[in-house]
Amino acid sequence: MQSSRAILLNKQDNIAVACCNISKGIKALGVVLREAIPNGHKFAIADISFGSPIVKYGQYMGVATVDIRKGDHVHSHNVAMPQDNHLSQAPNKTTSLPIPENRFFQGYARTTGKVGTRNYIGILASVNCSATVCGAIAEAANRVLKPLFPNIDGFTAIVHDQGCGMANQGEGFETLVRTLKGYRDHPNFGGVLIVGLGCEVNQLTLYQRSDWTKERFATFNIQEVGGSRSAVQRAVEILKPIAEAASKDQRSSQPVSNLVLGMQCGGSDGFSGITANPALGVASDLLVAAGGTSLLSETPEIYGAEHLLIARSETPAADKIRGMIDWWRSYVARNDASLDNNPSPGNKLGGLTTILEKSLGAVAKAGMAPVSDAIAYAEPVATKGLVFMDSPGYDPVAATGQVASGANLIAFTTGRGSCFGAKPTPSIKLSSNSQLFQNMPEDIDLNCGVILDEGISLQQMGAQIYETLLDVASGETTKSEAFGYGDNEFVPWKIGAVL
Repeated sequence: MQSSRAILLNKQDNIAVACCNISKGIKALGVVLREAIPNGHKFAIADISFGSPIVKYGQYMGVATVDIRKGDHVHSHNVAMPQDNHLSQAPNKTTSLPIPENRFFQGYARTTGKVGTRNYIGILASVNCSATVCGAIAEAANRVLKPLFPNIDGFTAIVHDQGCGMANQGEGFETLVRTLKGYRDHPNFGGVLIVGLGCEVNQLTLYQRSDWTKERFATFNIQEVGGSRSAVQRAVEILKPIAEAASKDQRSSQPVSNLVLGMQCGGSDGFSGITANPALGVASDLLVAAGGTSLLSETPEIYGAEHLLIARSETPAADKIRGMIDWWRSYVARNDASLDNNPSPGNKLGGLTTILEKSLGAVAKAGMAPVSDAIAYAEPVATKGLVFMDSPGYDPVAATGQVASGANLIAFTTGRGSCFGAKPTPSIKLSSNSQLFQNMPEDIDLNCGVILDEGISLQQMGAQIYETLLDVASGETTKSEAFGYGDNEFVPWKIGAVL
């Protein structure tokens, strides 16, 4: 039920969401407000006694810490996490997905069988000690070589702060190696150069490729070529034939089954779970129905809503998701933290109250498709359909893992306004509200606020997002690409001791 002032999301809910700033004493959905309600925030549509559940989306999102009266503002001052955050029941998991008419895009077919949506050349650092040199190489190559080979999208440095001062085995090291190998093998790269220092733990010998010729792939250590300036000069010489080979690559018609979509949400607000996230869920369902793959991630931000995914997961995937949640509980306990420390201050200003509410909105990105698999951070995607990838909720880390797993597109929803890119993968930004779209037009590609403002259905918006995905996959430039985002957002998940 919706009016111009507020929306009730589920008939079982005992709270509604304000669609604008509403003054005290104004009536909304038949309720006279006892307090002013900010845009995106919640108010009670019935009396809620102390200790009783707060229900949104038909799911428990918290408990009342005081008696709440009909018309009261419902937020962190009177809501807390419940003792049992799995009280809600999951809906029926059977779903029929519509198959879209448009099932092709223009992409770069690679010899590995994968298909790229971009044609970058990557300069990967094996260790932080080679990061500055890799940046200098990319700058020199873009200045000297890019004008000679206009069919490549450019040279991008993939640098990080790890690679040494760490054990050469164990979870942390394996995660870094897996992430870098995922970028090395990414179909959005037409060629790759990996540069090390020479004495680091993360040796170049780990990254050799037998399936790429020297015209596409090379490695060297700075210590072996005479130093930093010599390394830049040597790299430009190596990159010229790589660029020449990559420049011959041409886009061709490819089935949607070759798309892997990474789904992110950041700077969420009270409308994210109402507009942008479920609309992206519709687009994800269309992609999956057409044979493609969607990656949902950010394990701490499905916490409390994981039962919704488990209910529609294949048995191995369900068990894996349960195991991931258990690992995260142990992980945060070891570090004197809590999975309940979310939402962020910005999320709360936007109307989100508990991690359960945030998680319920975040899971909406997954649409209604069955979960075909659950994989480790940066693990290569091996199954079509909706796949869950374990990751932190921090956007750059989560997106880095998705790209390493094979995502050749990123769709990023935001309610507060997030600035982000993820080279070599294009990132499409979706706003949950029209005010953000008007305030940050330089960063937002699509406005999902029209769902509330203009009555556009989730299905219509999802179909528009799906078509935009295909356009971007075929070469259309996103707002974040136009600005140049993506050179500084490679952030591998850092696990384990720094020695």
